[in-house]
Amino acid sequence: MPPQKLYAGAKLRETRLQLQLTQKDFAAKLGVSLPYLNQMENNNRPLSTAVVLALAREFGMDVTELSAGDSERLVSDLREALADPLFASANPALPDLRLVGANAPGFARAFLDLHRAYRQAQEQLASLDEALGREDTTLRLSPWEEVRDFFHYCDNYIDAVDRAAEHFAARAKPGVDFMSHAAATLNDRKIALRFIAGEDLRRFDPARGVLELSAKASRATQAFQLAHQVALLTQNDLLDATLDLARFQSPEARAIAKIGLANYFAGAAMMPYRQFLAAAQDTRHDLETLAERFGASIEQVAHRLSTLQRPGAKGVPFFFVRVDQAGTITKRHSATRLQFARFGGACPLWNVHRAFETPGRFLRQMAETPDGMRYFCLALAVTKGGGAFHAPVRRYAIGLGCEINHANALVYADGMDLGREGGYDPIGISCRICERDNCHQRSVPPLERHLRIDPDHRKLLPYSIE
Repeated sequence: MPPQKLYAGAKLRETRLQLQLTQKDFAAKLGVSLPYLNQMENNNRPLSTAVVLALAREFGMDVTELSAGDSERLVSDLREALADPLFASANPALPDLRLVGANAPGFARAFLDLHRAYRQAQEQLASLDEALGREDTTLRLSPWEEVRDFFHYCDNYIDAVDRAAEHFAARAKPGVDFMSHAAATLNDRKIALRFIAGEDLRRFDPARGVLELSAKASRATQAFQLAHQVALLTQNDLLDATLDLARFQSPEARAIAKIGLANYFAGAAMMPYRQFLAAAQDTRHDLETLAERFGASIEQVAHRLSTLQRPGAKGVPFFFVRVDQAGTITKRHSATRLQFARFGGACPLWNVHRAFETPGRFLRQMAETPDGMRYFCLALAVTKGGGAFHAPVRRYAIGLGCEINHANALVYADGMDLGREGGYDPIGISCRICERDNCHQRSVPPLERHLRIDPDHRKLLPYSIE
């Protein structure tokens, strides 16, 4: 098979603008002519090997970013949005969507924002009686979804915050564990740490100078909440600067994002980037061993693995997802080509749903998506108790996975025949946009395909997909 040509015009143009170079100066540094650079930036010609090497040599670019970035995510999101019945008369081909994602990512995001606003308007109109009873019926984007997309398109890696957390962890004195180091940081600021029997995980009273943590919470949760408060107290300027760059549309979105950034700092401080990456590679990504070594929960470790995307020092690109018992995705991120549905739940054929049947046991799965990509998937049910007999118990399933060519780097792939053609389960993103016509778990017809209904012939589904 001939090597795939690399079209990365948008990324090339973005790099040049960040360097504040004219096309003429940029072309000179890359050793190409001005017309040739113009053609590459407009995706009329692919990047040559010489240009890729020049980007790495002259500007220290991580060339793996040229084939990554937002394009695959945008294409996946565009396909799902265009599957809406609103666009029934429009059916752009997949190559056209890829052109939009590669050449006009700003337009693609604007279109997705518009569609999201439309969906929210429809949802509010559907409950008009309730809305009329409110004083504020202004239609606007969901702050939660806005923040979700912010992290989604940042590859779930925030470099400045990640490095600040790593620097904080490195300042710990030899032999001092993370909790003690974080508590000492609070003590330097005249803040006392107390453990209480209440239901709140964390409560900070700046007037009294007291941080209270739940005595019922696990050690990993206590450490995480402590690090979260440290982030708010010691990294406030950095967090605000990052939020300023994001330009959220509402105060609510900014407030939610600040919590997300503080959570990011907490995980990165507990599991410092270079130290954690080395341990992950050394243990072949054994979640239990990593959790024990870093005093974290398995969920915290799995989420941290999905953030190891530092340019020049990337780990295995993972996807990470958390699903509740109703099948709703409550956390999602993918550094792989696999993207999750923006609306609704995950594919029912995915092993993350079966994890609830075998709590405490890792489930392994080899899966293939309709585009022919193959993945190694790991799923585990997670229970979060309330610390008392009558306290509510929360149950989730977490999923972690990578493209099959990285599977041998995981201890969980040992003993599995990764080359067996019949060993891959067919999964999709969501039924609305899944192209498979023979899925026994399909819940709704695909919106991009025509249906044929024969009242005299019934198969597993009451329709056939054309």
